[in-house]
Amino acid sequence: MQTLQANQVTLATLESQFGLTGTGDRAFFNEWQTAAESITPQEQQMLDRVKANFDSLLKEPPLLEGAVKMVILSPLLDLAGFYQPPFRIRTEAEISIASADEETGVVVRGAIDVLVLLERLWVLVIESKMSDFSLTKALPQALSYMLSSPNRLSFGLITNGSDFVFIKLDQTEQPVYATSKVFSLLAPSNELVDVLRVLKHLGQVMRSQLPA
Repeated sequence: MQTLQANQVTLATLESQFGLTGTGDRAFFNEWQTAAESITPQEQQMLDRVKANFDSLLKEPPLLEGAVKMVILSPLLDLAGFYQPPFRIRTEAEISIASADEETGVVVRGAIDVLVLLERLWVLVIESKMSDFSLTKALPQALSYMLSSPNRLSFGLITNGSDFVFIKLDQTEQPVYATSKVFSLLAPSNELVDVLRVLKHLGQVMRSQLPA
């Protein structure tokens, strides 16, 4: 079987080898649309500080992966409660998935940046210099990681520091995915508020999936 690194995989490969399909049905991924968790004044203050730190980073491009994790992503995960039980953080987790056809199939291998809550939420950080600020180039990589999850339902987040997009993958019958709108720190308002609301809401969804 052919072996591919996750960052080399295309959506066409995932479709042909693993039966992945995308859907534009808004009802399929309503979690990001219905997120209405409250944001406290203290959290708002922190998000404004994170955005100010982002504005400082933006003056000296490119946005490197390490800086994005430390300055932007880490405060978000903290505010969303992902550093406290029942959540557990794993970093640089190795993944491997193989298609069913042993003769003409492929094996996809890679390492995810941040893995939250036992393979239920995957977070992928990409460097702006590598992506040309395009999250679409990282979408197949993130979906490869999510397809390796033993859980039928999983979520993902891709960010390059300035933009954020959420992913939902349902493997109940055949793998189906959808994405959220793109939230951007280049918007006039601080859209980190919306990102945090979605993260909090996904945290509630994942808590409800944990065994009693």
